[in-house]
Amino acid sequence: MANIITSFRILCSIMLLFFTAFSPSFYFLYLLCGFSDMIDGTVARKTHSVSELGSKLDTVADFIFVVVALVKLLPKIDTPIWLLIWIGLIAVIKIVNLFLGFTYYRRFVAVHTVMNKVIGFFLFMLPLTLSFIEMKYSSIILCSVATFAAIQEGYFIRN
Repeated sequence: MANIITSFRILCSIMLLFFTAFSPSFYFLYLLCGFSDMIDGTVARKTHSVSELGSKLDTVADFIFVVVALVKLLPKIDTPIWLLIWIGLIAVIKIVNLFLGFTYYRRFVAVHTVMNKVIGFFLFMLPLTLSFIEMKYSSIILCSVATFAAIQEGYFIRN
């Protein structure tokens, strides 16, 4: 059941591509993606169906959702160049972590840390708060936490 919920998140994420950013339909699907992300792990634990496949599927679903959200939202948001550079640096750290994990363990490693969950929540909330919190303020907090989470993830992979 948990993998079905996660697969539903992948489908909803892809469907986001066909709706105008910040439209009611977009927000509805966006919230469905967030809700499914919150409950899939809980369902897996409650039904004793936690699996490596489910963990990997969750990571893929998270990645697809984040990429689609960025593709839809970044062109609609006035994003300063310094922020794009910072996001790029965080992406580089995350990519290095993937390669390090593969080098050390001969498989891609996804580390589900508390900080990664915190940044996931902050990222999810960002489009919902843009109407009353300026991007330049929320992005500093978001990128600071994301940078720390990415560095921490690399530390956990190496140790």
